[in-house]
Formats: sequence, structure tokens, C-alpha cells
Amino acid sequence: MRAVVVPAILAAALALAGAGCGGSAPAAPAPRPAGSPAQPAVAPSAVPSRQQQRPQVFSAKVSGFQNRAQLRWSWHPGCPVAPSGLRLITMTYRGFDHQVHTGRLVVNAAVTGKLILVFRTLFAIGYPIRRMVPVDAYHGSDFASIQADNTSAFNCRDATGSSSWSEHAYGLAVDLNPCENPYVAADGSEAHKRCLRYVDRSRTDPGIIHAGDRVVRAFASVGWGWGGTWQGARDYQHFSANGR
Repeated sequence: MRAVVVPAILAAALALAGAGCGGSAPAAPAPRPAGSPAQPAVAPSAVPSRQQQRPQVFSAKVSGFQNRAQLRWSWHPGCPVAPSGLRLITMTYRGFDHQVHTGRLVVNAAVTGKLILVFRTLFAIGYPIRRMVPVDAYHGSDFASIQADNTSAFNCRDATGSSSWSEHAYGLAVDLNPCENPYVAADGSEAHKRCLRYVDRSRTDPGIIHAGDRVVRAFASVGWGWGGTWQGARDYQHFSANGR
């Protein structure tokens, strides 16, 4: 009897070992009863959604301009700063849709570090930005950029209502959510009909800037002033290195 039992035990052990190490395939599972639903290969909760995959952190990259063509509409000979004195900041921001987007801001090379600090703070506090592209996307038109509620910086142009260079012509000013934060003339008028309701500064809509709020304090922390406290005309969208 021993001579018969031992080989049988060894054969069973070898069969089990082969099944666990790439040997012969295991026996097919019992057929599923008709009408019962198939089980997913991966539980739905284990599959990351598009929103979960989107980066939720602030990032910023600074690059220079290789040629004038990259500033075709916003720069021209005679501007107070050369293209070599400008930089492009490509950075993330939070949109009004509560999603993270990537924007581009053209600024003076000397202030890239300060502005990255400011926009890092705005990202951290959840301040929403509608859009952020260079004004070249609007052929250098400040009016069209405002109509699109576009946050921008460098644009070689005169100051509104003046024959002197704007601080934007130096890349030393930022217009932030210009529709929610309009330029209001001394007589209370505003040039953009779609933004007229925001002349009322008692509103608390997302993106509106108020005196002393966290947006104003973020710019103030790097020494920049806000146009919302000017006498006469008030420029609620405008932040600049010298406060003008």
C-alpha cells in the first residue's frame, strides 16, 4: 500500500506547485449563472477621474523671447523696454470654473520673482482668474483684452487718457480680471457695457477686488500699489511697481 500512496501524494503536490508558478493554467472557473452581471476588472473607485488627474499645485516657468515676432503686436521700436528686457511667465491659476488652468504673462525681467510670489499666493487663497494670455492674442488691443476679461501685463502703450507711457509699456503693471475690476473714470463712466455692473464696488462676486483684501495685500507684500485707491479716476484692475 505505501508504494501506491506516496506517488499519488507527490503527483498532487507537483500539480499544485505548477499552477502557482506559471505552469499549467488553473482549471476554468465555474460558468456564471445566466443573467448575472459581469464583474468589472477594476473597481470604479480605483480609476482616477480626469479631475483627480489634473494637477492641483502652483507651478511657474520663466522664459525669454527669441525674436520680435513673439511680441508682434505689443512691442514696436521706440518702446521704453527692449524685448530682451521682458520675460514670459507660464504659470498655473485657478479659474472661475474651480479648475486649474495654465496662463502666460509677459512682464519686465526685473519683477518675475515678485510676481511669481504674488500669483502663488492668489493660487493658494483660491482667487479665480478668468483668462491669462499676452495681449498679442488681441493684436495689442487693450480694449479687446478687457472685453475678454483677460489678465495681462506688458503692452507698449500710453496710459489711459495720457500721452505718457503706461507702466504696462515697461512690463511693470498687471491688470487683473479687468471686467470684474473696471477702470472707472472720474465721472463714474465705464467703457465696457458688459462690465458696467461691476462699477458698483459693494458687490461681492468672485474675482472682485476690495480695498485691503487678500489680493491687495498680496501685491502690497512685494511693494506694488493698487489703482483702486487713486483720486479721480480709479483703476480697480491695475497693480503696478510704483503704484501709478
